Amino acid sequence: MLPADAASWLDAALAEATAGRGADADDTASWELRFAAAGRHCGPDLAGPARALLLAAADARPVTLTRLYRRGTATERLAVLTALPDRVPGPEALPLTEDALRTNDTRLVAAAVGPYAAAHLDAHAWRHAVLKCLFTGVPLGAVADLERRAHGDAELARMLADFAAERTAAGRPVPADLHHASHLTGEES
Repeated sequence: MLPADAASWLDAALAEATAGRGADADDTASWELRFAAAGRHCGPDLAGPARALLLAAADARPVTLTRLYRRGTATERLAVLTALPDRVPGPEALPLTEDALRTNDTRLVAAAVGPYAAAHLDAHAWRHAVLKCLFTGVPLGAVADLERRAHGDAELARMLADFAAERTAAGRPVPADLHHASHLTGEES
């Protein structure tokens, strides 16, 4: 539950976002400044949901989402990544997912392997996203549609076996999730 002052701030922000609904201008809209300020006004625990409400109220589209992502802090980027499945039906926002997968911020990596990635990443990029999760310690439970996409994927099985062999040769533990993913491929030896 938001405190009264935060609720009032959010109501005003949502009104601004609704007034600019569907606009995909190259210029920053006033509600986008409120998107960035959500953490200060709503607190860190409620900033994500507040930002999601703003994106929905504005009917934010790829140009706006990209601008918010590129200019945003990690928590703002997280809000954009989390909203992608609801905001972008096609692959136009894949560059944002791909960017997040290049980071070492495990929150961004986990968000980047969600439903949007499951729907739009090609097999090669998706396999590397699974390995990125294993490498950075992101639980494979974060990978949307893992079971369906991994099933029968001999190349993923090979990549997982190679990764396990490298870890073993280096004297490092093999993540338990790796064995689960290998099992899902149906190619486990």
